Amino acid sequence: MSNETTTLRFSRKDPKKFFVTLNKRVNEHFKQNNSPKTGNWKLYFKTAVMLSLFIAPYFLILFTEFDAWIKFLFALIMGVGIAGVGMNVMHDGNHGSFSNIPWINKVMGATIYLLAGNVHNWKVQHNILHHTYTNIHGHDEDLEAGRIIRFSRHSDWLPIHRFQHLYSVFVYGLLTINWAITSDFQQTHRFLKRKLTYKDSLHPIRQWITLILTKTLYAVIWIVIPMIFLELAWWKILIGFFTMHYVAGLILSLVFQLAHIIEDAQMPLPDKETGTMKNTWAIHQLHTTVNFSTKNKFTNWFTGGLNHQIEHHIFPHISHIHYTDIAKIVKKTAKEFNLPYNEYKTIRSALFSHFKFLKQMGVQPV
Repeated sequence: MSNETTTLRFSRKDPKKFFVTLNKRVNEHFKQNNSPKTGNWKLYFKTAVMLSLFIAPYFLILFTEFDAWIKFLFALIMGVGIAGVGMNVMHDGNHGSFSNIPWINKVMGATIYLLAGNVHNWKVQHNILHHTYTNIHGHDEDLEAGRIIRFSRHSDWLPIHRFQHLYSVFVYGLLTINWAITSDFQQTHRFLKRKLTYKDSLHPIRQWITLILTKTLYAVIWIVIPMIFLELAWWKILIGFFTMHYVAGLILSLVFQLAHIIEDAQMPLPDKETGTMKNTWAIHQLHTTVNFSTKNKFTNWFTGGLNHQIEHHIFPHISHIHYTDIAKIVKKTAKEFNLPYNEYKTIRSALFSHFKFLKQMGVQPV
Protein backbone atom coordinates (compact mmCIF):
# COMPACT_ATOMS: atom_id res chain seq x y z
CA MET A 1 0.00 0.00 0.00
CA SER A 2 1.09 3.57 -0.45
CA ASN A 3 2.69 5.68 2.26
CA GLU A 4 -0.58 7.60 2.42
CA THR A 5 -2.42 4.60 3.85
CA THR A 6 0.35 2.80 5.72
CA THR A 7 0.95 5.80 8.01
CA LEU A 8 -2.63 5.72 9.28
CA ARG A 9 -3.33 3.66 12.39
CA PHE A 10 -6.40 2.95 14.49
CA SER A 11 -6.34 3.32 18.23
CA ARG A 12 -5.87 0.11 20.21
CA LYS A 13 -7.43 1.56 23.34
CA ASP A 14 -10.62 -0.33 24.08
CA PRO A 15 -10.57 -0.90 27.86
CA LYS A 16 -14.15 -2.19 27.91
CA LYS A 17 -13.37 -4.60 25.04
CA PHE A 18 -16.35 -3.79 22.83
CA PHE A 19 -15.31 -5.80 19.78
CA VAL A 20 -14.10 -8.78 21.81
CA THR A 21 -17.47 -8.92 23.53
CA LEU A 22 -19.46 -8.43 20.33
CA ASN A 23 -17.44 -10.98 18.37
CA LYS A 24 -17.91 -13.55 21.13
CA ARG A 25 -21.67 -13.03 21.18
CA VAL A 26 -22.00 -13.30 17.42
CA ASN A 27 -19.92 -16.48 17.35
CA GLU A 28 -22.12 -17.93 20.09
CA HIS A 29 -25.19 -17.09 18.02
CA PHE A 30 -23.97 -19.16 15.08
CA LYS A 31 -22.80 -21.96 17.33
CA GLN A 32 -26.15 -22.19 19.14
CA ASN A 33 -28.02 -22.23 15.84
CA ASN A 34 -25.56 -24.67 14.29
CA SER A 35 -25.38 -22.38 11.29
CA PRO A 36 -22.47 -21.48 8.99
CA LYS A 37 -21.64 -17.80 8.62
CA THR A 38 -21.78 -18.11 4.85
CA GLY A 39 -24.80 -18.40 2.56
CA ASN A 40 -27.45 -21.09 2.49
CA TRP A 41 -30.38 -22.11 0.26
CA LYS A 42 -31.96 -18.67 0.69
CA LEU A 43 -28.92 -17.04 -0.89
CA TYR A 44 -28.66 -19.68 -3.62
CA PHE A 45 -32.32 -19.19 -4.55
CA LYS A 46 -31.89 -15.41 -4.58
CA THR A 47 -28.83 -15.80 -6.78
CA ALA A 48 -30.90 -17.70 -9.35
CA VAL A 49 -33.58 -14.99 -9.23
CA MET A 50 -31.14 -12.10 -9.63
CA LEU A 51 -29.16 -13.73 -12.44
CA SER A 52 -32.42 -14.55 -14.23
CA LEU A 53 -33.61 -10.96 -13.79
CA PHE A 54 -30.40 -9.83 -15.46
CA ILE A 55 -29.80 -12.48 -18.14
CA ALA A 56 -33.28 -13.63 -19.21
CA PRO A 57 -34.28 -10.21 -20.65
CA TYR A 58 -31.07 -10.23 -22.69
CA PHE A 59 -32.15 -13.36 -24.55
CA LEU A 60 -35.71 -12.07 -24.88
CA ILE A 61 -34.31 -8.96 -26.53
CA LEU A 62 -32.18 -11.01 -28.93
CA PHE A 63 -34.51 -13.84 -29.90
CA THR A 64 -38.07 -12.55 -29.73
CA GLU A 65 -40.13 -10.38 -32.05
CA PHE A 66 -41.33 -7.96 -29.41
CA ASP A 67 -41.74 -4.30 -30.27
CA ALA A 68 -38.73 -2.02 -29.69
CA TRP A 69 -40.51 -0.36 -26.78
CA ILE A 70 -41.00 -3.74 -25.07
CA LYS A 71 -37.32 -4.46 -25.56
CA PHE A 72 -36.54 -1.09 -24.04
CA LEU A 73 -38.54 -2.20 -21.00
CA PHE A 74 -36.42 -5.36 -20.89
CA ALA A 75 -33.32 -3.14 -20.80
CA LEU A 76 -34.77 -1.36 -17.75
CA ILE A 77 -35.34 -4.74 -16.06
CA MET A 78 -31.76 -5.74 -16.85
CA GLY A 79 -30.60 -2.60 -15.05
CA VAL A 80 -32.47 -3.74 -11.95
CA GLY A 81 -30.88 -7.16 -12.45
CA ILE A 82 -27.37 -5.69 -12.60
CA ALA A 83 -27.96 -3.96 -9.26
CA GLY A 84 -29.45 -7.14 -7.80
CA VAL A 85 -26.54 -9.32 -8.88
CA GLY A 86 -24.05 -6.72 -7.68
CA MET A 87 -25.54 -6.34 -4.21
CA ASN A 88 -26.47 -9.96 -3.57
CA VAL A 89 -24.15 -12.23 -5.53
CA MET A 90 -20.96 -10.41 -6.51
CA HIS A 91 -20.69 -8.59 -3.19
CA ASP A 92 -20.87 -11.70 -1.01
CA GLY A 93 -18.62 -13.60 -3.41
CA ASN A 94 -15.82 -11.04 -3.33
CA HIS A 95 -16.05 -10.80 0.45
CA GLY A 96 -15.67 -14.58 0.69
CA SER A 97 -19.02 -14.85 2.47
CA PHE A 98 -21.12 -16.48 -0.26
CA SER A 99 -19.83 -19.98 0.50
CA ASN A 100 -17.29 -21.80 2.63
CA ILE A 101 -15.89 -23.24 -0.62
CA PRO A 102 -13.28 -20.81 -2.04
CA TRP A 103 -13.82 -21.54 -5.74
CA ILE A 104 -17.55 -20.85 -5.42
CA ASN A 105 -16.76 -17.45 -3.92
CA LYS A 106 -14.44 -16.77 -6.85
CA VAL A 107 -17.09 -17.71 -9.40
CA MET A 108 -19.74 -15.59 -7.72
CA GLY A 109 -17.31 -12.71 -7.29
CA ALA A 110 -16.41 -12.96 -10.98
CA THR A 111 -20.00 -12.05 -11.91
CA ILE A 112 -18.72 -8.48 -11.65
CA TYR A 113 -17.29 -8.98 -15.15
CA LEU A 114 -20.86 -9.40 -16.41
CA LEU A 115 -21.71 -6.10 -14.74
CA ALA A 116 -18.81 -4.26 -16.47
CA GLY A 117 -16.52 -4.19 -13.41
CA ASN A 118 -13.20 -5.75 -12.46
CA VAL A 119 -12.52 -8.08 -9.53
CA HIS A 120 -9.08 -6.72 -8.63
CA ASN A 121 -10.07 -3.07 -8.66
CA TRP A 122 -13.25 -3.74 -6.72
CA LYS A 123 -11.43 -5.69 -4.01
CA VAL A 124 -8.81 -2.98 -3.60
CA GLN A 125 -11.26 -0.07 -3.53
CA HIS A 126 -14.01 -1.77 -1.55
CA ASN A 127 -12.50 -4.52 0.61
CA ILE A 128 -9.25 -2.74 1.43
CA LEU A 129 -9.70 1.02 1.16
CA HIS A 130 -13.38 1.42 1.99
CA HIS A 131 -13.74 -1.26 4.66
CA THR A 132 -10.47 -0.40 6.36
CA TYR A 133 -10.51 3.40 6.14
CA THR A 134 -14.27 4.01 6.12
CA ASN A 135 -15.16 7.69 5.60
CA ILE A 136 -11.60 8.89 6.12
CA HIS A 137 -10.82 11.63 3.63
CA GLY A 138 -7.80 10.86 1.45
CA HIS A 139 -7.99 7.12 2.18
CA ASP A 140 -11.52 5.94 1.41
CA GLU A 141 -12.05 6.38 -2.36
CA ASP A 142 -15.81 6.09 -1.91
CA LEU A 143 -15.66 9.69 -0.66
CA GLU A 144 -14.23 10.80 -3.99
CA ALA A 145 -16.45 11.67 -6.94
CA GLY A 146 -13.94 13.61 -8.98
CA ARG A 147 -14.55 17.34 -8.56
CA ILE A 148 -18.21 17.31 -9.51
CA ILE A 149 -19.60 16.28 -6.10
CA ARG A 150 -18.29 17.28 -2.67
CA PHE A 151 -18.95 14.48 -0.18
CA SER A 152 -16.82 15.76 2.69
CA ARG A 153 -16.07 19.07 4.40
CA HIS A 154 -12.40 18.10 4.03
CA SER A 155 -12.69 18.20 0.22
CA ASP A 156 -12.08 21.29 -1.89
CA TRP A 157 -15.13 23.44 -2.57
CA LEU A 158 -16.13 24.67 -6.02
CA PRO A 159 -18.99 27.05 -6.93
CA ILE A 160 -20.80 24.27 -8.79
CA HIS A 161 -21.21 22.38 -5.50
CA ARG A 162 -23.95 24.83 -4.49
CA PHE A 163 -26.25 22.88 -6.78
CA GLN A 164 -24.98 19.35 -6.11
CA HIS A 165 -28.06 18.35 -4.11
CA LEU A 166 -30.00 18.95 -7.33
CA TYR A 167 -27.76 17.43 -9.99
CA SER A 168 -26.09 14.61 -8.03
CA VAL A 169 -28.90 12.15 -8.68
CA PHE A 170 -28.24 12.47 -12.43
CA VAL A 171 -24.53 11.81 -11.91
CA TYR A 172 -25.21 8.72 -9.76
CA GLY A 173 -26.69 6.87 -12.71
CA LEU A 174 -23.32 6.92 -14.49
CA LEU A 175 -21.61 4.62 -11.97
CA THR A 176 -21.58 1.29 -13.84
CA ILE A 177 -21.22 2.75 -17.31
CA ASN A 178 -18.05 4.41 -16.00
CA TRP A 179 -16.91 0.92 -14.99
CA ALA A 180 -17.44 -0.20 -18.57
CA ILE A 181 -15.67 2.71 -20.23
CA THR A 182 -13.06 4.50 -18.11
CA SER A 183 -12.81 3.96 -14.36
CA ASP A 184 -11.33 0.45 -14.35
CA PHE A 185 -8.46 1.49 -16.61
CA GLN A 186 -7.77 4.51 -14.41
CA GLN A 187 -7.96 2.47 -11.21
CA THR A 188 -5.71 -0.28 -12.52
CA HIS A 189 -3.05 2.29 -13.38
CA ARG A 190 -3.48 4.12 -10.07
CA PHE A 191 -3.55 1.05 -7.83
CA LEU A 192 -0.53 -0.53 -9.50
CA LYS A 193 1.40 2.73 -9.23
CA ARG A 194 0.55 2.94 -5.52
CA LYS A 195 1.28 -0.80 -5.12
CA LEU A 196 -2.20 -1.37 -3.72
CA THR A 197 -3.07 -5.02 -3.93
CA TYR A 198 -4.39 -7.97 -1.93
CA LYS A 199 -3.42 -11.57 -1.23
CA ASP A 200 -3.48 -13.87 -4.28
CA SER A 201 -3.92 -10.99 -6.72
CA LEU A 202 -2.64 -11.35 -10.28
CA HIS A 203 0.75 -10.17 -11.54
CA PRO A 204 0.47 -6.61 -12.95
CA ILE A 205 0.86 -7.78 -16.55
CA ARG A 206 -1.87 -10.40 -16.06
CA GLN A 207 -4.05 -7.74 -14.48
CA TRP A 208 -3.81 -5.59 -17.60
CA ILE A 209 -4.38 -8.57 -19.89
CA THR A 210 -7.41 -9.68 -17.86
CA LEU A 211 -8.79 -6.14 -17.87
CA ILE A 212 -8.46 -5.71 -21.64
CA LEU A 213 -9.83 -9.16 -22.45
CA THR A 214 -12.83 -8.88 -20.13
CA LYS A 215 -13.69 -5.38 -21.37
CA THR A 216 -13.47 -6.59 -24.98
CA LEU A 217 -15.65 -9.61 -24.25
CA TYR A 218 -18.10 -7.38 -22.42
CA ALA A 219 -18.43 -5.06 -25.41
CA VAL A 220 -18.94 -8.05 -27.72
CA ILE A 221 -21.71 -9.55 -25.55
CA TRP A 222 -23.65 -6.40 -24.75
CA ILE A 223 -23.09 -4.23 -27.85
CA VAL A 224 -21.68 -6.16 -30.83
CA ILE A 225 -23.94 -9.22 -30.63
CA PRO A 226 -27.13 -7.14 -30.25
CA MET A 227 -26.10 -5.10 -33.29
CA ILE A 228 -25.69 -8.33 -35.27
CA PHE A 229 -28.92 -10.02 -34.17
CA LEU A 230 -31.30 -7.10 -33.81
CA GLU A 231 -32.93 -5.28 -36.69
CA LEU A 232 -32.64 -2.00 -34.86
CA ALA A 233 -30.64 1.14 -35.55
CA TRP A 234 -27.30 1.15 -33.79
CA TRP A 235 -28.24 4.25 -31.82
CA LYS A 236 -31.32 2.53 -30.41
CA ILE A 237 -29.14 -0.31 -29.15
CA LEU A 238 -26.76 2.15 -27.51
CA ILE A 239 -29.70 3.94 -25.88
CA GLY A 240 -30.86 0.60 -24.45
CA PHE A 241 -27.34 -0.16 -23.24
CA PHE A 242 -27.03 3.25 -21.59
CA THR A 243 -30.49 2.97 -20.03
CA MET A 244 -29.66 -0.44 -18.56
CA HIS A 245 -26.53 0.95 -16.94
CA TYR A 246 -28.18 4.15 -15.80
CA VAL A 247 -30.85 2.24 -13.86
CA ALA A 248 -28.20 0.01 -12.29
CA GLY A 249 -25.90 2.91 -11.45
CA LEU A 250 -28.68 4.92 -9.85
CA ILE A 251 -29.80 2.05 -7.62
CA LEU A 252 -26.29 1.06 -6.56
CA SER A 253 -25.13 4.62 -5.93
CA LEU A 254 -28.10 5.54 -3.77
CA VAL A 255 -27.84 2.35 -1.69
CA PHE A 256 -24.13 2.98 -1.07
CA GLN A 257 -24.54 6.70 -0.34
CA LEU A 258 -27.30 6.16 2.24
CA ALA A 259 -24.88 4.17 4.37
CA HIS A 260 -22.04 6.70 4.63
CA ILE A 261 -22.76 10.01 2.87
CA ILE A 262 -25.43 11.09 5.29
CA GLU A 263 -25.88 13.41 8.28
CA ASP A 264 -25.30 10.88 11.07
CA ALA A 265 -22.17 9.35 9.54
CA GLN A 266 -18.99 10.97 10.83
CA MET A 267 -15.92 11.66 8.67
CA PRO A 268 -13.07 11.85 11.19
CA LEU A 269 -9.42 12.51 10.43
CA PRO A 270 -6.34 10.99 12.09
CA ASP A 271 -4.20 12.94 14.51
CA LYS A 272 -1.91 15.18 12.45
CA GLU A 273 1.23 14.28 14.42
CA THR A 274 0.79 10.55 15.03
CA GLY A 275 -1.51 9.55 12.16
CA THR A 276 -3.67 7.66 14.67
CA MET A 277 -7.46 7.61 14.63
CA LYS A 278 -9.34 8.41 17.82
CA ASN A 279 -11.17 5.08 17.98
CA THR A 280 -10.45 1.42 17.37
CA TRP A 281 -11.39 0.06 13.96
CA ALA A 282 -14.66 -1.56 15.13
CA ILE A 283 -15.83 1.50 17.05
CA HIS A 284 -14.82 3.66 14.06
CA GLN A 285 -17.29 1.64 11.95
CA LEU A 286 -20.12 2.52 14.34
CA HIS A 287 -19.36 6.23 14.04
CA THR A 288 -19.03 6.27 10.25
CA THR A 289 -21.78 3.89 9.14
CA VAL A 290 -25.57 4.06 9.08
CA ASN A 291 -28.37 1.50 8.66
CA PHE A 292 -31.67 2.26 6.94
CA SER A 293 -35.07 0.63 6.44
CA THR A 294 -34.06 -2.55 8.26
CA LYS A 295 -37.66 -3.51 9.09
CA ASN A 296 -38.65 -3.57 5.44
CA LYS A 297 -38.44 -7.17 4.21
CA PHE A 298 -38.18 -6.26 0.53
CA THR A 299 -35.37 -3.78 1.18
CA ASN A 300 -33.50 -6.41 3.19
CA TRP A 301 -33.98 -8.93 0.39
CA PHE A 302 -33.23 -6.79 -2.66
CA THR A 303 -30.30 -4.75 -1.33
CA GLY A 304 -28.40 -7.82 -0.19
CA GLY A 305 -28.43 -6.57 3.38
CA LEU A 306 -26.56 -3.41 2.40
CA ASN A 307 -29.15 -1.49 4.40
CA HIS A 308 -27.54 -3.31 7.37
CA GLN A 309 -24.22 -1.54 6.74
CA ILE A 310 -23.21 -1.51 10.41
CA GLU A 311 -23.34 -5.29 10.59
CA HIS A 312 -21.69 -5.62 7.21
CA HIS A 313 -18.79 -3.33 8.09
CA ILE A 314 -18.03 -5.01 11.38
CA PHE A 315 -18.52 -8.54 10.01
CA PRO A 316 -17.80 -8.37 6.24
CA HIS A 317 -17.05 -12.10 6.07
CA ILE A 318 -20.54 -13.04 7.28
CA SER A 319 -23.14 -13.43 4.52
CA HIS A 320 -25.78 -10.73 4.33
CA ILE A 321 -28.59 -13.24 4.86
CA HIS A 322 -27.64 -13.33 8.56
CA TYR A 323 -27.57 -9.56 9.15
CA THR A 324 -31.16 -9.24 10.35
CA ASP A 325 -30.45 -11.79 13.09
CA ILE A 326 -27.08 -10.50 14.26
CA ALA A 327 -28.28 -6.88 14.10
CA LYS A 328 -30.11 -7.47 17.37
CA ILE A 329 -26.83 -8.50 18.98
CA VAL A 330 -24.85 -5.58 17.51
CA LYS A 331 -27.44 -3.01 18.53
CA LYS A 332 -27.76 -4.37 22.06
CA THR A 333 -23.98 -4.52 22.56
CA ALA A 334 -23.45 -1.00 21.18
CA LYS A 335 -26.06 0.32 23.62
CA GLU A 336 -24.40 -1.48 26.55
CA PHE A 337 -21.08 0.15 25.70
CA ASN A 338 -22.71 3.56 25.21
CA LEU A 339 -21.72 3.61 21.54
CA PRO A 340 -23.76 4.94 18.59
CA TYR A 341 -25.93 2.70 16.44
CA ASN A 342 -27.18 5.02 13.73
CA GLU A 343 -30.22 4.01 11.71
CA TYR A 344 -33.03 5.53 9.68
CA LYS A 345 -36.37 3.78 9.85
CA THR A 346 -37.25 4.31 6.19
CA ILE A 347 -35.56 4.79 2.83
CA ARG A 348 -37.41 8.09 2.50
CA SER A 349 -35.92 9.51 5.69
CA ALA A 350 -32.44 8.32 4.70
CA LEU A 351 -32.77 9.88 1.24
CA PHE A 352 -33.91 13.16 2.78
CA SER A 353 -30.89 13.15 5.10
CA HIS A 354 -28.51 12.30 2.25
CA PHE A 355 -29.59 15.16 0.00
CA LYS A 356 -29.77 17.53 2.95
CA PHE A 357 -26.16 16.60 3.71
CA LEU A 358 -25.17 17.21 0.08
CA LYS A 359 -26.74 20.65 0.30
CA GLN A 360 -24.73 21.36 3.47
CA MET A 361 -21.52 20.25 1.72
CA GLY A 362 -22.39 22.58 -1.16
CA VAL A 363 -22.27 25.67 1.02
CA GLN A 364 -19.05 27.63 0.60
CA PRO A 365 -16.81 27.15 3.68
CA VAL A 366 -16.20 30.29 5.71
